[in-house]
Amino acid sequence: MFSSFSRSWELVKASWTVLRSDKELIVYPIVSFVGSIIVMITFAIPTIAAGIFDSISRDGAEGIGVLGLIVGFLFYLVMYTVVIFSNTALVGAAMIRLEGGNPTLNDGFRIASQRLPKILGYAAISATVGMVLRAISERSGLIGQIVTSIIGFVWGVATFLVVPVLVMEDIGPWEAVKRSAGLLKKTWGEQLAANFSMGLIFGLLSVAIVIIGMVLTAVLANVSGALAVAAVVAMILTLIGISLVASALGGIYQAALYRYAAEGKSSDYFSAELIQGAFKEKPKRGLI
Repeated sequence: MFSSFSRSWELVKASWTVLRSDKELIVYPIVSFVGSIIVMITFAIPTIAAGIFDSISRDGAEGIGVLGLIVGFLFYLVMYTVVIFSNTALVGAAMIRLEGGNPTLNDGFRIASQRLPKILGYAAISATVGMVLRAISERSGLIGQIVTSIIGFVWGVATFLVVPVLVMEDIGPWEAVKRSAGLLKKTWGEQLAANFSMGLIFGLLSVAIVIIGMVLTAVLANVSGALAVAAVVAMILTLIGISLVASALGGIYQAALYRYAAEGKSSDYFSAELIQGAFKEKPKRGLI
């Protein structure tokens, strides 16, 4: 556990060094965040107006009907498009930095715009998977939720490098999914999930912020209601800031992993040893 935490921390520091070199990279997660909020508001208004939520509360998942399924799919499609577009811009700009260039903010958006058809295709695939997993989860009880969680995790692993593949290779979205899974399996093996994410660092940090925020809010509530509200707002803003930084560092991390998996390249920011240790290698079978 400690070795995994230490390795995650080294990956965070390496990604942070890149972010410090190109502070504008944080803009892409901000665009994704704001865009996601706009999408949710945009879809919430017509959905409520159409009475879909009332149908769900009255009849359960089966009460959604065809209209609800269409609206749900469109919501997933637009949301994934916004997020993937922003991530593509981020990874594209990070790739320029890792290759020794000095990217501008427009470079990332230009790269994403040039790949918009592929982004839409991958968003459609992701939306379909999301709708299927949601349907299974809602209709199958606890067992269904467990199964969908496992499938969702496997899908997340398999598609971890799809965005950098879309940035760097001239292939379609479904081929990019297969390429991502193939690169990960070839380079790190079947046990790559054991040390999969830097999320441990930011997960612990977020938990600490929530605990501190709740304690501070409780203390300030005895002094002033306004101060307690201010503490809650500060906690929420801090969590949003952590999420944005984590998203930026995650995109940089993906770019570095792709360069190593596809091209065997490390960089001044990510050593070969650090990247190779990001996942557990596939155990070698030998004679006993």
